[in-house]
Amino acid sequence: MSSIRRLSGEESLSLYSLLKAEQRPLHDILSEFNSNSSLSRSRHFTLSSYLLMLLQGNKVLTTTQRLIAFALLLEAYSSQSPASNPFISFILNAACHEESEKVERAFILKLLGVDGSNSGKEFLKQSASEYVKGFDQSLHDFPPLDQLQQQFPDKVHQEPYRSLFKDGSVKNVVPDPDVPFNCDADSPEFDLHPGTKPKIGSGDKDEAVVGLLSNRSLEGLSPRWIRPIPPRLPILDGELVWLNPDDNHELMWDYGMCVDTSRGAAVRDLIAKALKGALAPAQQEQVLVELANDPKLVYHCGLTPRKLPELVENNPLIAVDVLTKLINSPEIAEYFTVLVNMDMSLHSMEVVNRLTTAVELPSEFIHMYITNCISSCVNIKDKYMQNRLVRLVCVFLQSLIRNNIINVKDLFIEVQAFCIEFSRIREAAALFRLLKSLE
Repeated sequence: MSSIRRLSGEESLSLYSLLKAEQRPLHDILSEFNSNSSLSRSRHFTLSSYLLMLLQGNKVLTTTQRLIAFALLLEAYSSQSPASNPFISFILNAACHEESEKVERAFILKLLGVDGSNSGKEFLKQSASEYVKGFDQSLHDFPPLDQLQQQFPDKVHQEPYRSLFKDGSVKNVVPDPDVPFNCDADSPEFDLHPGTKPKIGSGDKDEAVVGLLSNRSLEGLSPRWIRPIPPRLPILDGELVWLNPDDNHELMWDYGMCVDTSRGAAVRDLIAKALKGALAPAQQEQVLVELANDPKLVYHCGLTPRKLPELVENNPLIAVDVLTKLINSPEIAEYFTVLVNMDMSLHSMEVVNRLTTAVELPSEFIHMYITNCISSCVNIKDKYMQNRLVRLVCVFLQSLIRNNIINVKDLFIEVQAFCIEFSRIREAAALFRLLKSLE
């Protein structure tokens, strides 16, 4: 705003004469605003800025003059969409300001075309005075600001920069609390000095407004920073060494100190052996008993998801017990991922089958495991191994179906195709008959 040239005397008179034309049709005023040689289109931004200044001071213009000012503010950018108007934020705020007059808010909504009526611009054939006289508040709804801003989402912004002294500055138009609202010729009397009771005449007001437009800038009166910015102090060599350590430490007692860890060490040793080969029955029993006595020991036994396939192949019963105790662990999903992606074998199916009867497994895991089993049977090249695996898978699927572990309807097509492909095998034929009986 600081680069805007002030209005000339001719521009001020022309602009204020339009604001005072309260009895003229509004479309005539807007037409003159566009055609008046003293109000050239190149100066519309400056003219709009001064209109904004007058509208911000609630006591400067009368109600009818404020309506004309808002109409001019939007007319200045009528060749573009309303959202492109640089003053759209002020206009929307004025339309939603609770303390503003209802007639003013309704008029702005009509100018924006968001009042819900189908009258278009017919109301501009009226004068501002006629509009105010014929205004019926009951016929208008006033939307909240956030709802109104949604119709102009691209241009309604906050100020990109706000000076530190913005809130401390004094506006060019300072409302006088001793002057009645709108200060027109019919205003009640008020005292300037004891014994005198003058009125504010319309001529005085006209002269004041024109003088305001001609002789005031848009910058306002802001406080000045009269002191220089203090220089930075030099950084001393030892300044970075200066520390203020926090010495308020609390002692933490290690309750695990001197606790007998031999049981945990024994289980870890046995798990390490179980990853390399089958344990003796007595060793398997020791692991199962120790895990049953201390359920938390499973988190410290040395097993990780990456090592699970080795435990499944060498000691499936221990794998089932460990996975059962880890079912509520945050890492159980990683164990299931490893289990479903490992090579299919008798031991892996035994582990999954035992888990289905011991705990409730995610249906996605069971379906994915069955799909992996069927794919492994189809892709194997060795006919002997293929027939053996098909029998194992068929027996495995029959067990899941009879125990109601899976819903056959979810995998019916895939399992039926598997049975038909290997119908030469007795177990596949039996599985196919079981599927047919469930239809």
